Amino acid sequence: MSRETLISLVIVLALLAIPLWATAVGETFYITLATRMAILALAAVGLNIALGLGGLVSFGHAAFFGIGGYAAGILASHAFNMEPLPFGLPGTNAMPVIWATAIVASGLVALAIGAISLRTAGVYFIMITLAFAQMIFYFAISWPAYGGEDGLSIFVRNQFPGVNTLDGLTFFFVCFGLLMAGLLLFSLLRDSRFGAALQAARQNERRLATVGIAPYRIRLAAFVISAMVTGVAGALFADLNRFVSPSMLSWHMSGELIVLIILGGVGRLAGPVAGAMLYVAFEYFLGGITERWQLFLGLLLLAVVLFARGGVVGLLAGKARHG
Repeated sequence: MSRETLISLVIVLALLAIPLWATAVGETFYITLATRMAILALAAVGLNIALGLGGLVSFGHAAFFGIGGYAAGILASHAFNMEPLPFGLPGTNAMPVIWATAIVASGLVALAIGAISLRTAGVYFIMITLAFAQMIFYFAISWPAYGGEDGLSIFVRNQFPGVNTLDGLTFFFVCFGLLMAGLLLFSLLRDSRFGAALQAARQNERRLATVGIAPYRIRLAAFVISAMVTGVAGALFADLNRFVSPSMLSWHMSGELIVLIILGGVGRLAGPVAGAMLYVAFEYFLGGITERWQLFLGLLLLAVVLFARGGVVGLLAGKARHG
């Protein structure tokens, strides 16, 4: 077992230990914090597929995060009000159906956005993904049927067969399980021929094209997969807060996901988990002291960029590259 693999395992176990400790001492609020960490980590795992493996700096992943959230909110609201969706389709509060809807919706939107934006590169790619995300953001604001800028409430947390999702610890385990699935997917992609081709496209796309592999198709596939994972995280986030709003689609959320990956380590397996844990810890503990807690987060981010280019995981792992 490599040093980075061991560090990744410790980070994941540390996240798992937080709600178990909180339950033991009766501090149930920390279960909610741990759940938020797991969900944001899953969203960042999705982005890490595009950014960490493919070098695609997407500033529009909040669009897929928000689409997943609205999938949960819209389906749940129609189920609660017993009103059919367009074309007579029924609403539902079943999490597996909601996740599948989030995956399909996020994937289709990502396919359309990626088909256009991936014909550019560098700052142009960043700005086009941002532009598409902002278009979806303003559409959500002007969508009065589902709350507009006021958002949409989820009155009762959606259900997963055989478990009580209203229990905080149980819901954490659901989110943690999906995070583990996301990390497994990232690991399989990274170590596969697809992952090798994706990383080659990032380093030298002309050389990849000479061996008969189209960089555009590889990147588009990675972009769509990345969006699907982030969409599931959005559905979980909506269930955690029992509320979905256009803020999930804003460029601030896209920036947060990039910050999580940079803090933890771009392309590192447990980088999104470490980044999410640090971010939520700063938000809660320093946010309770000062409204300007982002200043200290910015200083930490600056230190990581200047002195620990591999993020927290890279700093702890030393020269080891993958785990």
